[in-house]
Amino acid sequence: MKAIRRFTVRTVLPHALSGLEELASNLRWSWHEPTRQFFREIDPALWDETGHDPIGMLGAVEPARLDELAANADFVGTANVLLDGLHQYLSEPRWYQQLESAPASIAYFSPEYGIAAALPQYSGGLGILAGDHLKSASDLGVPIIGVGLFYRAGYFRQAISREGWQQETYPVLDPDGLPLSMLRQPDGQPARVTLALPDGRALSAVIWVAQVGRIPLLLLDTDVSENSDELRFVTDRLYGGGGEHRLMQELLLGVGGVRAIGLYTELTGAPTPEVFHTNEGHAGFQALERISDLIGEGLGFADALQAVRAGTVFTTHTPVPAGIDRFPVGTIEKYFSTDLLPGVSASDVLALGVEDYDGGDPGMFNMAVMGLRLAQRANGVSKLHGEVSRGMFGSLWPGFDNADVPIGSVTNGVHAPTWTDPQMLGLAHQKFGTVDTTAVDWASSAITDEDLWAVRGRMREQLVTDARRRTAEAWQEQNPGVGAPAWFSELLDPHVLTIGFARRVPTYKRLTLMLHDPERLRALLLHPERPVQLVIAGKSHPADDEGKRLIQKLVEFSQEPEVRKRIVFLPNYDIAMAKLLYPGTDIWLNNPLRPLEACGTSGMKAALNGSLNLSILDGWWAEFYDEENGWAIPSADSAGDGAERDKLEANSMYDLIEHQIAPRFYDRGADGVPSRWVDSIRHTLATLSPALSADRMVREYVERLYIPAAASSATISANAYQPARDLAAWKSRITTAWPRVHVTHVESGGVDTVPQVGDELHLRATVDTDGLDAADLSVEVVYGRARDGDHLENVKHAPLELMPSGPGQPKVFAGTVPLSRAGSFGYTVRVVPWHPLLASASELGLIAVAE
Repeated sequence: MKAIRRFTVRTVLPHALSGLEELASNLRWSWHEPTRQFFREIDPALWDETGHDPIGMLGAVEPARLDELAANADFVGTANVLLDGLHQYLSEPRWYQQLESAPASIAYFSPEYGIAAALPQYSGGLGILAGDHLKSASDLGVPIIGVGLFYRAGYFRQAISREGWQQETYPVLDPDGLPLSMLRQPDGQPARVTLALPDGRALSAVIWVAQVGRIPLLLLDTDVSENSDELRFVTDRLYGGGGEHRLMQELLLGVGGVRAIGLYTELTGAPTPEVFHTNEGHAGFQALERISDLIGEGLGFADALQAVRAGTVFTTHTPVPAGIDRFPVGTIEKYFSTDLLPGVSASDVLALGVEDYDGGDPGMFNMAVMGLRLAQRANGVSKLHGEVSRGMFGSLWPGFDNADVPIGSVTNGVHAPTWTDPQMLGLAHQKFGTVDTTAVDWASSAITDEDLWAVRGRMREQLVTDARRRTAEAWQEQNPGVGAPAWFSELLDPHVLTIGFARRVPTYKRLTLMLHDPERLRALLLHPERPVQLVIAGKSHPADDEGKRLIQKLVEFSQEPEVRKRIVFLPNYDIAMAKLLYPGTDIWLNNPLRPLEACGTSGMKAALNGSLNLSILDGWWAEFYDEENGWAIPSADSAGDGAERDKLEANSMYDLIEHQIAPRFYDRGADGVPSRWVDSIRHTLATLSPALSADRMVREYVERLYIPAAASSATISANAYQPARDLAAWKSRITTAWPRVHVTHVESGGVDTVPQVGDELHLRATVDTDGLDAADLSVEVVYGRARDGDHLENVKHAPLELMPSGPGQPKVFAGTVPLSRAGSFGYTVRVVPWHPLLASASELGLIAVAE
C-alpha cells in the first residue's frame, strides 16, 4: 500500500546534543573529515545506510541511542569542540579578508550544484564545479551568495535493465529532510518571489537556504500552493522538459534569483552583491532584472546596460554550439511582452541574444550570446577552451582576430578536502602534521615509497569492495528475491592495475572507444602476467538514445563470461560513488574528441589521490601534461573521417596500456613496490595538487575578474550613474560614426633595402575619423611573423601617436617598430575605439584595418 503523501519528521535531540542540529545543517560536514567521523560514531551501519547524510541519520537513529550518547561526557565534549570549531571557521578572517578593494559580496548563479550526495541537485561536471567553487570560496572567506533552483526530483536515478538499457526514475525529495531552511519574513511567513508570465499568469517561488560553510546558497522552489499545477512543476527536474518549461526555469533562476538575493540581503542584513557571476548561460536573465531595477531609478535602458555590464562576469563551459540553450525569437517576445521586467521591452531583450551574426540563425535567441553581450568580462574554463571559445564566438566581434576576442580563461579546479580520500589526508597528517594535501612536500623522504604504495593499495581495495556491493545491490533491484551469482564475490581484484572511466555519456566523450577492438581489449584484461581491469560509470541524458546505446554496448561486453570479472559498469554515478572511484583507480582514462572537452575535472580528482592520467590532450590535460604525471593519447586530428580517427586513437590507447603503463605498474622490486610508478605518483601529487585545487581557481576569479569587475562597477555607478550615462552616449556616437572611419594611407621608412635586426621601422598612418576626436581612438601598428597568406603570428601591438596638424588637415598617426628578430616580418595598422571604461579594445566589436 502506498502513502498518499509523505514528509519528514525531524528528531528532537537531547539538550546536551542540541549542537548536532547545527553541525548537520551546515554542509561543511561534507568536506570536514572530523565532523564526518563524529557522525559515523553515532551509528556506523545507519551512517552507511543513509548515504552519509547526518540529517537523514539523526532522523532514523533510535532515541535510546541518542540518550546514551547524551550521557557520554566524551561524546558531548567532542560535539562541543566541533561546534566551537565550526563557529570559529565561520567567523575568523581568512585569505579574502586580507585583500584591499575587494567587493563586499559576490552573487554566483548556476543551474545546478554538486555539494554532497545528501543534496542531489546536480547532473555532472557543471554542478560539481559550482559546488567546489562555493566550498573553496567558503574556505578562503570569499563572500559569495549562491543562487540556484531546488529540483523536487533532482536529476534522475539510473538503473540498468537486463538488456543493458538505461532506465530513469525520479525519486521525489522532501526539503524538510534535507540540510535546508526556508527564508522567512519577520512574521514567519515564507519569503517569496513572483514573476509575471504571459496570459496574466504569475509564477511564485519560495526560497530554501543551504548553508555551505560560510556561503549561503539560495534555491528557488515553485512547488507552492499559489501556483497552478502546471507552474508547480517548473522546478520539478534538473534539465527536465524543454521549450517553454526550460525557459521558465531560466527566467526563475535569473530574474527570480536577483529578487531572491534582494530579499535575503534585506532580511539578513548581508551586503548587497557588487559583482554578479553567471556560471554558464542558463542564468543570463539575471542582468536584465538588474537593468530593470536601474530603469526604475531613472536610467534609460542603454545607460543601465552599461552599469550592469561593468559588474557582470560570464563563464562559458561548452565548446560545442549544441550545448547552448536557444529559444525561438517568438517565444522570447511572448515572455517579455509582459510586466515581467518593467522598463525593458522585448526588442531590447532580443537585441542582446538574437543570432544576428554570420553563421547564426536570426530566428533563434541564444543564451550564451546574451551572456557575452551582458558581461564585460568573460572566460572559458581551460586555456584550450578559451581558444576554442574565442573561435566559436568570434562572429560577435567581426574583423578581429580570434586572439583579440574578449574571452579569457580560468582553468577549473577541484576542492581538495572533498575529493582527497581520508586515507591520503591521514597520511599527510601523520607525516607532515597537516591535512592540506596541496601544501605538503610529497617528494620528501618523510614519506617512503612503501607508505605511498600501501595507501594506494588500500584505496584500490576500497573501490573493489564498493563495486562488488553496488553490483550486488543492482542485481537485487533487477531480480528481487533471487540470490546474486557467486562470481560477484570475485568481481575485480584489489591487486590488478585498475583503470577508471566515469562521466556523462554524450557521444563526443566516446564511452566505447575502449571497445573499438574488442579482441585487443580482451587481451589486455586477461593478460596472464600484466592484467588490467576497468571500472566504468556514467549517465546518459534521458533524451539521448545514442548515449544509451553506448552504455548498452559496454554493458553487453562486460557481461561476457570470459571478461566479466575484469570490467564492470556501475549504475547511478553520483558523488558518493565518485569519492571511492577516483582514489581507487591507478589510471584515469579520458578520451573525448579533441577539442570538445571544455576542462574535464574528473581526472583532476583522481590526480589529487595519486592516480595517473591517460588522456587525449584536451581540456585541463592539454596544459598540465608533462610526460611524468601520466600519458597522452595522440590526437589523430588529420584523420580522413571519424571512424579512422577512432581507430588511430584507440590503437594508441591500447599500445600505451600494453607497452608502457602495465609494464611500469607490474615492475616490482624485492619489497613488492613498483618504484618507478611511485615516482610518478610523487610527481603527480607534488606538482598537480596545488595547481588543480579549486582554491587556486577561486583566487584567480577573485584577483583577475571579481576585483576588477567591482572596481568597474563602482566607477561607472558614481555620481548617480553619470559615468554610465556618459559611456552609453559615447558608444552611441562612436557606433554611428564608425562606418566612415578608415585607414586611408600607410607609409613606412627607416630601413635599408635589406632590413637587419636592430633597424627601426618608421610608420605614418593617415586616418579618416569622420569627425571623431583622436582621444576616442586607439591607432596601433600590429606586427609579427608573416606566414602563409600573410597571416600574422606571435602578434604584438605598438601605439601610433597623433601628429600635429592644422584645421581641416587629415589626422596622421606615427610611431616606430624595432626589428628585434630575424625572419619573416609583417605589419598592418588598425583603429579601434578607446575609452577608459572599456575592459578591452575589442569590446564594441568595431575595428578599421588598413587595406
